[in-house]
Amino acid sequence: MREIKERTLHMIGNAHIDPVWLWQWQEGYHEVLASFRSALDRLEEYDDFVFVSSSAAFYEWVEKSDPEMFEEIRDRVAEGRWEIVGGWWIQPDCNIPSGESFVRQALYAQRYFQEKFGVTASVGYNVDSFGHHAMLPQLLKKSGLDYYVFTRPSPHEKGLPGRLFRWESDDGSQVLAYRIPFEYGTWGKDLEKHVRRCAGELREQVSELMCFYGVGNHGGGPTKENIDSIRRLSEREELPTLQFSSPNRYFEEVSNKNWRLPVVHEDLQHHASGCYAAHSGVKRWNRRAENLLATAEKLSTLASRVTGQQRHEDLAHAWKGVLFNQFHDILAGTSLEDAYDDARDLYGEAMAIAGRALNEAMQALAWNIDIPYQEGVRPLVVFNPHAWRVTGPVEIEIARLREGEVLVDEAGNPVPMQTAQSAATAQGRQRLVFVAELPALGYRTFRLVQPGNGQASSGPGGGGQQGSRQGSRPAAGGRPETAAVSQGLVEAGDTVLENERFRLEIDPDTGWFSSLRDKQAGTEVLSGPAARPVVIDDPSDTWGHNVFSFNDVVGEFRAESVKLIESGVVRSVVRIESRYRESLLVQDVAMYRELGTIDVSATVDWREPHKMLKLRFPTNLHFMRATYEIPYGHIERFANEEEKPGQSWLDLSGTARDSGDLYGLSILNDGKYSFDVNIRDIGLTVLRNPVYAHHIPAEPEEGGRYSYTDQGIQRFRYSLVPHNGGWADGATVRRACELNQRALPLLGTFHAGPLPQQASYISVDRANVDVTVLKPAEEGGATVVRAFETSGNRTRASIRLPEWQRVITAEFGPSEIKTFLVSNDPEGEVIEVDLIERPLKAEGART
Repeated sequence: MREIKERTLHMIGNAHIDPVWLWQWQEGYHEVLASFRSALDRLEEYDDFVFVSSSAAFYEWVEKSDPEMFEEIRDRVAEGRWEIVGGWWIQPDCNIPSGESFVRQALYAQRYFQEKFGVTASVGYNVDSFGHHAMLPQLLKKSGLDYYVFTRPSPHEKGLPGRLFRWESDDGSQVLAYRIPFEYGTWGKDLEKHVRRCAGELREQVSELMCFYGVGNHGGGPTKENIDSIRRLSEREELPTLQFSSPNRYFEEVSNKNWRLPVVHEDLQHHASGCYAAHSGVKRWNRRAENLLATAEKLSTLASRVTGQQRHEDLAHAWKGVLFNQFHDILAGTSLEDAYDDARDLYGEAMAIAGRALNEAMQALAWNIDIPYQEGVRPLVVFNPHAWRVTGPVEIEIARLREGEVLVDEAGNPVPMQTAQSAATAQGRQRLVFVAELPALGYRTFRLVQPGNGQASSGPGGGGQQGSRQGSRPAAGGRPETAAVSQGLVEAGDTVLENERFRLEIDPDTGWFSSLRDKQAGTEVLSGPAARPVVIDDPSDTWGHNVFSFNDVVGEFRAESVKLIESGVVRSVVRIESRYRESLLVQDVAMYRELGTIDVSATVDWREPHKMLKLRFPTNLHFMRATYEIPYGHIERFANEEEKPGQSWLDLSGTARDSGDLYGLSILNDGKYSFDVNIRDIGLTVLRNPVYAHHIPAEPEEGGRYSYTDQGIQRFRYSLVPHNGGWADGATVRRACELNQRALPLLGTFHAGPLPQQASYISVDRANVDVTVLKPAEEGGATVVRAFETSGNRTRASIRLPEWQRVITAEFGPSEIKTFLVSNDPEGEVIEVDLIERPLKAEGART
């Protein structure tokens, strides 16, 4: 018996609270107050009881609604009996948010905890999230979180070498991770059964474990009966030592032991594989909000630096709204229907704030560009939000072109353009389309001119109305990194699109891609009908519990119309209208003269219950490897048909069957997160529509009336990027960024100003290092620059900041994120900081 007592169960009192799930946030808000009040009462009644809680958003709710209770919590934190864990704004889904969103979860939460309580969390805490991506160890470690606690996936969903292990990401960062035995919450009564289950998990090697207790999900926390039963059970000789404890205390104790713990170097997936496609709306809003905020921050920071513009919008407030909506039951699409009206409104607030800030920044920069007056000329300024040169499409609604009007760049060189159908059905408007080469994180001016006013004439293809087949290469052609097609036109018909590099053929009967040939590589990219919309029977619940592959195909969309709707010197577009029963799919397939991508704008009007829609792309490859984008990184996974989460790109690369060369196909998207890959093809999951918040074992009643997710109209974009070599050779990461953060055109006017007609404010000398963030520091008036290595290769890169008169040179490990604090004083320092903007002890950069 003495040997048993030498083992310890750390009893972790908590109240897991879903602020939104089968209820709306207002109910969750009240439950936070009630649960925190209950925990404070228990702390008063039991002098050995310890309580833990995460989520800065909850503390902020208490601070605003009950200042006296907030002060009680502050006292208990100072006493050491109320422990703050998590260090994030909320417990989010841990696959869908962007890498930068995970940074902001910690940035705003850890700084809040430091300001209000004088502490920061050291334990990452996502006990209810459905899976955990492989870059989390780095994001945690660089946010001051050395430990990680999770529950899902359970042992039957993923095997791990033990409850306690070291979790490592590609850059080498490690955290000590713990999988909670059985469950994070308990009923409100005697805990003997739960304690005995957890005690059965103790091993000779790992003789201390945590046992979580307290009423959860709708809050509640530890009850008197819970605490009394722990005290009673601690007297039992056949049970291990039971100790009221906290995750901090547990990790501090086990870290000092000489246990040889295994290292896990992979993601922790997955539970509820259907949730990554459930509710397309919330996922699209999330992607749009993340990208809009990132773009607004960059250009607002530039405008402040270059023009002295004072920012009036609170982008941190907007970010916090996005972070709250990333709570796992919201972003995963698993909450009740009314919750998505709330999420829509909160995302809308965030995007409205970001949109105003972005517009103010663009207007301030454009207003300071020196654009001399010229009769009959319309200026146009195009902004590039990326820290690399971009050659990409630009579209803008304008008043109708005047006869003979052409587009030229700032030097008067003609730029091919064409018009497309306006979004306005009233007369007098057109959509102008052209391809612009843009300087890195900067802008470039263009002009619509009429010949005869001293302007350059259009020359061959300088103008080019819709339907024109005349064109020439712009003065500044595509760079190799853009995968651009150097010259020639897009030859087009109803079923064929062809430029100098690719020939795409479309079957007129099905609307599927029958061939995509890379003429330069001498390779057929496809091995069968592609962009094939398949309908899959899906009777599973909202989470897709216990379903790992969705492959019960019950039908396919078939074309009702395949026709050429646009053809000119810039691009040609074929519209495919397809139908399945009462549902309609419209795909506008565009091929550009200069670009090495096939771009598709899709609209779905979905009318089916209990179905999934996928687009399938069979590839002409063998010896392939499947690579998925994950937050601030990438991961290779088995091609085993299982539904798996990813972000804005998925790549399949291998050996081309016809040429034997290394070749691949990347598929990019602007709002989808669920994919499958098998030995034949890639599946991009467009949507799935279970009943809202249906959770097995409950079953919908036969003939019952229910609301289904994803009914009605939704829109999204995807692009195909065939490439020689691997995905890094095809610049897949950058192409995906360009799809999600597109070039920003603004109609200008004439005015004097100090700025030139084109400018670049950041550049990087390595293609595998991307600058993702340019923002003001949270304090001190400096500027934050964040960058990460994209290809999984160690590299040395220089980041040039001409406006700050700086060059930052740093060593990046594989997939490493680095953050720099740049003084706005030219004589000031550049220092490397962690993700919550605290200086690192070791010097990481030089200027």
